Amino acid sequence: MGNVKKSENIHPLLLLFMIVVLCAVLSYIIPAGVYETAVDEESGIEVVVTDSFHYLKRDPISVFELMTFISHGMENAADIIFYLIIVGGMFGIVNGTGALNLAIANVMKRLKGKEIILIPILMIFFACGAAFCGNFEEFLVFVPLILAICITARLDSLTAVGIIFISATVGYAGAITNPFTLGTAQAIAGLPKYSGMSLRVILFIVLLFVSIVYVVGIALMVKSKPKMSGSYDSDQEYNQDKMLNLEDIPSLKFSQRLVLVCFFAGIFFSVFGVIKWEFYVNELSGVFLFTGILCGAVGRMSPNKICKEFSKGCRDILLPSLMIGLASTAVLILRETFVLDTILNSLASTLKKMPDNLTACGMFFFHEIFNVVVPSGSTQARSTMPLMIAIADKAGITRQTAVLAYHLGDAFTNILFPTSGEVVAALSICHASFGKWVKYLLPLYIVWVIISLVVIVIAVKVGYGPF
Repeated sequence: MGNVKKSENIHPLLLLFMIVVLCAVLSYIIPAGVYETAVDEESGIEVVVTDSFHYLKRDPISVFELMTFISHGMENAADIIFYLIIVGGMFGIVNGTGALNLAIANVMKRLKGKEIILIPILMIFFACGAAFCGNFEEFLVFVPLILAICITARLDSLTAVGIIFISATVGYAGAITNPFTLGTAQAIAGLPKYSGMSLRVILFIVLLFVSIVYVVGIALMVKSKPKMSGSYDSDQEYNQDKMLNLEDIPSLKFSQRLVLVCFFAGIFFSVFGVIKWEFYVNELSGVFLFTGILCGAVGRMSPNKICKEFSKGCRDILLPSLMIGLASTAVLILRETFVLDTILNSLASTLKKMPDNLTACGMFFFHEIFNVVVPSGSTQARSTMPLMIAIADKAGITRQTAVLAYHLGDAFTNILFPTSGEVVAALSICHASFGKWVKYLLPLYIVWVIISLVVIVIAVKVGYGPF
């Protein structure tokens, strides 16, 4: 029995490649179809034209085309990929100064025995970034940092991923001023920008509270009984070197304090830029590149040393970047083989047949399902909202309720299925199994769905507006 080889977790690249192959197979099974598109006069956004769907001749992709699509998928996600690489390089420079790890070690030493209070603080931070600014994939760069905190606090890697991406999901579900999901959907629906905020704030607080209680509860269990963790074996094998030495911690040098000031100033400026000037990946890349160089300079690094640390940070983010590219490939295959619109039309046709009093809840499940194949919130809004508006108007539901069902449905399956790429990438950084993650998340996911349905029913009853 001692010679039995322990089974390995499926490599995340293999998992995503299998999904890419599945999408290629679907091009042979699902009929091809397409919606016409047009530019909406009020919002200026290109959207699908309601009732314009028609079937096309099926054109499945060959094995060779499948290989070329992977390159096209990488190109399609190039802005996100290069943004992550630049931010990874910035973290490489900051880590090279030693300032961040030293600061964390000092905080952890002062909180010894009470480290659990960091969980709600960090979750509020990440949730607000998502709810107000639409941050999500940007949080990947924080995974090594949060992992080090969790391992040092004798928690596990699943808690590290949960702190970041459960919070980000709650932020997307609440979508208080998220410009990429809520802003796009409301513009297409002809609603005032960020209107109906009071209900979303309450929703955000409830979801965040429930999620914090859940993550803290499991963290406390893991802390008292480490072997109960779903990632115990992998953490023992891969992550013990992430534990920070809390003995004889030196004080921060003046130059390292300056590094921290520049680092946090860069983060706050990026948040301000998203809110004030609607910064996206290109602008944010510029901010973080400048922040990294500035941190290296005030940390007394030579230009050569800055380049070396930047390169090291870029290498650390390579695997997550490849995963996001593969996830993009899966969606691209469905779109280019005209399978995506057929799926959209089938789901919309099913929704039209539902009783009017169940339509809003049906919209939520519609987006939960469609979000698996189109994890991009803004792309999903352009594809689905014209159809949802027509259905809502016919069923006597306010357009604001249709938008609510959309941004709730857009949120949760992002971290339950691997097609969005970010969570799979985070789990890979932590050497954690995707299957264990699903088991960890599923009870909370069910609670999220129940809360969402209750809020949607309330929205229908009160005539949530403006419409």
